[in-house]
Amino acid sequence: MTLTSIGDLARGMTLRTRSAEINSQIETLSYELSSGQVQDISGRLGGDYSHLLDLDHSLAQLDAYNIATSEARLFTDAMQLSLTTFSESVGELSSSLLSHGTSNQTVTHEQASVLARNELDTMVSALNTRVGGRSLYSGTATDVSPLPSTDTLLNALQTELTGLTTVADIRQAAEDWFNDPAGFEAVIYQGSATSLSPMQISENEKIDLPITATDPAFKAALRDVAVAALVSDSALNLAPQDRTALFRDLGVNLANTQNQTIKLQAEVGTAEARVEQAATRNAAAQTSAEYARGALIEADPYDTAARLETVQFQLEALYSVTVRNANLSLVNFL
Repeated sequence: MTLTSIGDLARGMTLRTRSAEINSQIETLSYELSSGQVQDISGRLGGDYSHLLDLDHSLAQLDAYNIATSEARLFTDAMQLSLTTFSESVGELSSSLLSHGTSNQTVTHEQASVLARNELDTMVSALNTRVGGRSLYSGTATDVSPLPSTDTLLNALQTELTGLTTVADIRQAAEDWFNDPAGFEAVIYQGSATSLSPMQISENEKIDLPITATDPAFKAALRDVAVAALVSDSALNLAPQDRTALFRDLGVNLANTQNQTIKLQAEVGTAEARVEQAATRNAAAQTSAEYARGALIEADPYDTAARLETVQFQLEALYSVTVRNANLSLVNFL
């Protein structure tokens, strides 16, 4: 009977090679068990990466849309809050002017003008709201506030009204200046005449909010409140009964203007709802794509754990064989 054997050096090399193979398998299985996906993706997919790449592209797009919807949500929420503040100031001042319009007392008139000045500060501040470093109502010029200080607005309007003595003339002059492209929009408005581009919130959906500080509802409210703030100014020199009549007219106008600002709030509210719906759809699509991607390259945790345990046992057995082989000698053999 012929026995075939290998030398000690060859045996040692064989054991080291087998040890390296088992350690490589342990490393692969440990990675798959911890990451939940196979390490040899090419082998799992048979070399066809098209489906996986398509899913990765979709997930990258959805990540971008998630950022877009977050920014749109922040933008629309801030716009809604500023519109609420603006509308509340208009409503409060309208009620006050209507009540002041029933009295001819000078003190009451001056109080009404002071109240109008305070509300005008609030309204200007609301239109100058910034979120994320961007102005809401400046159009594409998001780096600048749309309106200057209240004093600048009142001084410019006062220049237009000085010397007028009748309620009709004052109201007409104020309306003409606010509507004239060379008036309010040229002297006061600091933003861009170009509205913001629509915001892409999903693959096939955009929201458009082309609202700037030159919106007719804003201009009408600012005009009437600014006139109310100047009614008691000595430069106009209006008689008490004219001041009363003007306050009453302005109060009525502001009540109507508030309806226009409420329409703007409704428009922004619709945009908010669409953003939320798009965010929900994007999240569902992302979950579906992640599940599909995982199914392509997923490593079964139970099978992987069983294989890892088997390979670890093989390594322990190999170490035992190596130890026994290392203890062999000619003396022990004899």
